[in-house]
Amino acid sequence: MPAQINRTEYGAQQFAGHLGLTRWQLRVGREHGILPAPDLDGDRWSAARAEEAGEAGKEVIARFGGDPPIGSTRAAARLAARVGLDVERPDIEVLVAQGALNVVSSFRGHPVYLMRDLDQLAPDAVRTVVTTRKGPLSGTVDSGGAAAILGWPRRTFDRIAAERELPTDRLGRYALPDVQALRADEDLTREIAEEKRHLTLKRMRKTEAHVEDVIRAWTLRCSAYVDRDADQPPDIGPLSRAIRSLGTVRGEIEKQERTAA
Repeated sequence: MPAQINRTEYGAQQFAGHLGLTRWQLRVGREHGILPAPDLDGDRWSAARAEEAGEAGKEVIARFGGDPPIGSTRAAARLAARVGLDVERPDIEVLVAQGALNVVSSFRGHPVYLMRDLDQLAPDAVRTVVTTRKGPLSGTVDSGGAAAILGWPRRTFDRIAAERELPTDRLGRYALPDVQALRADEDLTREIAEEKRHLTLKRMRKTEAHVEDVIRAWTLRCSAYVDRDADQPPDIGPLSRAIRSLGTVRGEIEKQERTAA
């Protein structure tokens, strides 16, 4: 049984872990004034301050959930798939300006949004914004917009559109009902989902192989140092990052493989 660590002070990582929070939850909780600021030099929290913050940590989880916030591009894609319209980044900004959507924080100077806030938006509010932006083009979409609605890679949509000979207008745009009909085709949806899963697995296995090579190379450099064939030991940092990355990618591979089972 591991020995219990009695801390007298906490860095950001330890403080977040003590409260059962991730780093993004810690950051957002502080930005919204829910969590206390550090009370020690070096941006550290005392043990007493950490204990007092227990209920505040629970409030952060209740208020912001466990899913990290996302930026405008992903927010638009999420809404497009949900409401069946080609939502774009400017539409997200309009929804914020209208007070329908809240900016929860920022990342590298760009606003981010809670996924559950996006999921709770009234579909009619989103439709109104998109329709107003598109004007006379509201009944049609280009291939990029169609791919966003369907949640497919654009190349996949282009292939399916060609195979099914979907008609286009003089601007090369597709009728929105034709795209939405593809979305309602359950057999096609399953086919594309399986296709996407295979592509994801292929990409993840390539990443896994690369990380494994990094670890093997580090091991060889370490052996060279132990055997006195090298004057300096290898830096431990790349190994730590590679091991964490390997655990993450293998977990994702297992998740994808379970999906197919």
